[in-house]
Amino acid sequence: MEAVAKLRNCPMSPRKMRLVADNIRGKRVTDALSILRYTNKEAAVWLEKLLLSAVSNWQQKAEVDSSDDYDLYIKTIFVDPGGIVYRFLPAPQGRAYRVRKRRNHVTIIIENRNLLESEAEETEESIENEE
Repeated sequence: MEAVAKLRNCPMSPRKMRLVADNIRGKRVTDALSILRYTNKEAAVWLEKLLLSAVSNWQQKAEVDSSDDYDLYIKTIFVDPGGIVYRFLPAPQGRAYRVRKRRNHVTIIIENRNLLESEAEETEESIENEE
């Protein structure tokens, strides 16, 4: 069973966010949280909140109280560019420099490596029905 969490319109360039997202891709959730906690970048704060939200979504979907007993890992994480807000900065001789304030969208999907009891029962039932 997998759970999804999305962060939309984060006020940071996608390139900066991808630097931190690449560090936790494919890792176990507990390992990823410890990596994010000790990463000295602003993107780590955003991704830590998003990862905790994904874990909470998984707990609600799986109807369990604690995710500590399960082997959750980050199945997919990707950063897409969002909208760009343009500002102008005064420049010499009456000109103006364009400043692009970039935004990004982050999507994270976490999954349990082991089947839950309810999933195991469903697969057994489907195998019995096929026979």
